[in-house]
Amino acid sequence: MVMVLAIAGVDNTQKPTPLSFPIPPGWPAPSYDFKKNPPTLQGFVLGRRLFYDERLSRDSTISCASCHQQFGAFATYEHSLSHGVGNTLTSRNAPALQNLAWQKEYMWDGGISHLDLQPLAPMTAVNEMGETVGNVLHKLRRDTGYQRMFKEAFGDTTINTQRMTKALSQFVLMLVSAQSKYDRVTRGKDSFLLPERLGYAIFQKKCSSCHKEPLFTDGSYRNIGLTLDNTLNDYGRMKITGSRQDSLKFKVPSLRNVAITHPYGHDGRFFSLLNVFDHYRKNMQLTLLTDTILQHRLPLSNFEIGQSTAFLNTLTDTAFLKNPFFAPPGYNITPMFIHRH
Repeated sequence: MVMVLAIAGVDNTQKPTPLSFPIPPGWPAPSYDFKKNPPTLQGFVLGRRLFYDERLSRDSTISCASCHQQFGAFATYEHSLSHGVGNTLTSRNAPALQNLAWQKEYMWDGGISHLDLQPLAPMTAVNEMGETVGNVLHKLRRDTGYQRMFKEAFGDTTINTQRMTKALSQFVLMLVSAQSKYDRVTRGKDSFLLPERLGYAIFQKKCSSCHKEPLFTDGSYRNIGLTLDNTLNDYGRMKITGSRQDSLKFKVPSLRNVAITHPYGHDGRFFSLLNVFDHYRKNMQLTLLTDTILQHRLPLSNFEIGQSTAFLNTLTDTAFLKNPFFAPPGYNITPMFIHRH
């Protein structure tokens, strides 16, 4: 995959420029239906501006990027719980935004089943962006810059909910992380060091059933023996399904870029990878609802933890974390993606 930067601006006389979506070699077909929202250069640029615009919040202090920071793989870096308007705290740790086209459900509990709808939840939550959709649209419609960008992306100056969320989807869909050392090794362009190779073998034996390659998640919801936080009272998937069998089940997160997405867990209770390993090997609360594959915890020696950590570090995608196309707007350039497989 090659990304080329075009210096020229967008030509208003032309139709939106199509963008090809990058499907890495060997990956499955995406779940997202691109036929209903084909990505374009102009839609991507509009979505990027919306993603970084703090005016989408009630007091113009919080943007999507406030909780999803690029240097942390678009997760909340170093905060256990994300911060909202008015110095409030949310009830969860913001997950990394990467490889979203392969997800079928969103949020830790899978409460949203379509990517185009997802931004509306944080936008209207009182402890997140705290705004109404109507007010957000009013702000956008008053901005002549947005009027121009919506026309370039969708053909006229109409600004509505559907176009706003589709543009946001076009931006976040392009957040594909597939250029880590692990990826180079699997494509025959690099090789593991001994600790990384040993760690990969341990991972395949003890972790891959939930963290399935190449996405490093199977998209399922599992009870991993967590104790309930009596302040947050977050029962996870059960809130969506109403079934007690789903109590304390949360979505299996991807391990891509895991070395820099700490803290971990739906509420950020684990501040390091060692905390996570210790949970699985000795701190799990075993109940009848704990996932069947974890009923005996996960035996891990100190040696296995060290080698596994070495392997997990190979999942860090520096090109993704520093890609200027995904950074805040502010340069007199237009990103153009050209993909060659």
